[in-house]
Amino acid sequence: MELRQLRYFVAVAEEGGFGRAAQRLNIVQSAVSRQLARLERELGVTLFDRTTRRVRLSAAGERLLPEARAVLAAADRTARLAADLAAGEEGVLRLGTLHGPGDRLDRILAALAATAPRLRVTPVRLPPAERLAAVRSGELDAAFVRASAPAEPSGPPAAPGLEMLPLWSDPLYAALPAAHPYADEPVLGLDRLAGLPLRLAPRAANPPFHDLVTGAYRSAGLVPLLGPPFTDLRGTLTAIGGDPEPSWTVFYEVRGLPALPRVVVRPLVAPAVTTSLAVPPGPPNPALRQLLGALHSLEDAP
Repeated sequence: MELRQLRYFVAVAEEGGFGRAAQRLNIVQSAVSRQLARLERELGVTLFDRTTRRVRLSAAGERLLPEARAVLAAADRTARLAADLAAGEEGVLRLGTLHGPGDRLDRILAALAATAPRLRVTPVRLPPAERLAAVRSGELDAAFVRASAPAEPSGPPAAPGLEMLPLWSDPLYAALPAAHPYADEPVLGLDRLAGLPLRLAPRAANPPFHDLVTGAYRSAGLVPLLGPPFTDLRGTLTAIGGDPEPSWTVFYEVRGLPALPRVVVRPLVAPAVTTSLAVPPGPPNPALRQLLGALHSLEDAP
């Protein structure tokens, strides 16, 4: 089995035909057909069901496709690391980042630069769900995410297939109409807000945060009354201030609390949101070990 054969296999599966795969790979179609025939003989299975009109994955091909992609991803990571080493680098850390209050991320990167000056850090901004998926696939070495442990010990993990290393916690805030009776209260609890429709993004958009909020409701013996979905912070706050039907939303501070007419922002008594580092299970690679060391050094700092 050769890596090029796996690349041809993945290309045909993704393109749905030998001709289109050959165009993508910039080789002749006969070469693709020949190498895939050799791969099928090597593996002892038929990877594609071929007809005069179309080519589609066989049952065996469906099962082998994820493994082929994983092998190619590992080979690509190995090649990138070798290139970094050949260039005299200690390595590259591909790190999923996020906005957050204060200067924590700046201090982490400064500590990392002090302890591993030859380590190159490549920050990557992705939506939360894509950030977690990139760590699972190996495209990222680690990612900062706002997450929480399950509200109940038997509950589902916030990020299945990954280890979540808690780093710090920040308060959450509630935004509600300025004309609402609860707007005069200095702090709010979920028990006060339970009867007010909650604007919450679908779970697929940010699984850890969604689980944090709904888990807090469950822990308090409450059921959220869901209103229109959360879109983005400013758009959602504008809707809360202008909608004749009162509703509220919950969010974490990014860079200063927003100020909009007809909307007030109040701290929530609970829950708090925990920022964690999502890492693959098992021993960390050298670049990730450097990051973990920098995080520990900040924990021990006075």
